Amino acid sequence: MRYSISRVARMAGISSRTLRHYHDIGLLLPAHVSANGYRWYGRGELLRLQRIMLLRELGLPLSDIAAALDGDTDELTALRKHREQLAAERDRITRVLDTVDRTIAGLSGERLLHDEEFFTGLAEAKDRLRQDLRVRYGTAAESHIADAEHATRHWTRADYENAAEQGKRLYTRMSRARRRGAPPDAPEALDLAAEHYQSVRALWPADAAAYHALADLITDNPEQRAIVAAVDPDLPPWLAEAVRAYAVQRLGLRMN
Repeated sequence: MRYSISRVARMAGISSRTLRHYHDIGLLLPAHVSANGYRWYGRGELLRLQRIMLLRELGLPLSDIAAALDGDTDELTALRKHREQLAAERDRITRVLDTVDRTIAGLSGERLLHDEEFFTGLAEAKDRLRQDLRVRYGTAAESHIADAEHATRHWTRADYENAAEQGKRLYTRMSRARRRGAPPDAPEALDLAAEHYQSVRALWPADAAAYHALADLITDNPEQRAIVAAVDPDLPPWLAEAVRAYAVQRLGLRMN
């Protein structure tokens, strides 16, 4: 039996637009598309949709779901990878909560809170990022680390909060572009990457090669990925590709 896209949408409790998006990105192809453009789905497609929705419910990004369902990786590997990301995000939130709890205790008079404690969670995250950079890029990363620390040495809580809010707004705009189907190397995406590059340059003078390398951190460093994924779980790989495209197309990086 074949079902129309509207019937499948009602059965699954999702929108027809979502099903069309899954078709466009190759995640769920209809069994048949009629001459008038109507999409029709069979039992096999319904079973695949069920697996997509189950994995989506667990928070997996669509790219990982596609890889798992199409055999590039297995569902267990995808779930384990996602668990690592969730655990990293849990640990990050726990550290931030600890900082918030200390701040509340200090402001309520329950305990004396030293000024530097306001930044404990942020400082620990910065230390982990520093270690990751050293492992990836060796001593060449040292100067970039020093530049970033110098640029933020006088930052206050308001400065950190403002930077975080600006970043969140930019990631939100990127997410909208991604959801509209803009490729990471499209002019719209490159314009957004230009804003991202300028925000990076405000902290350290990244050249084309350094900015290109930053893409790996966005997808592979759990805390950096979590920051972007908090806005859109599917945004990190899109942003990483936009960063690479920007470094090549607009900063003139030549790839060997």
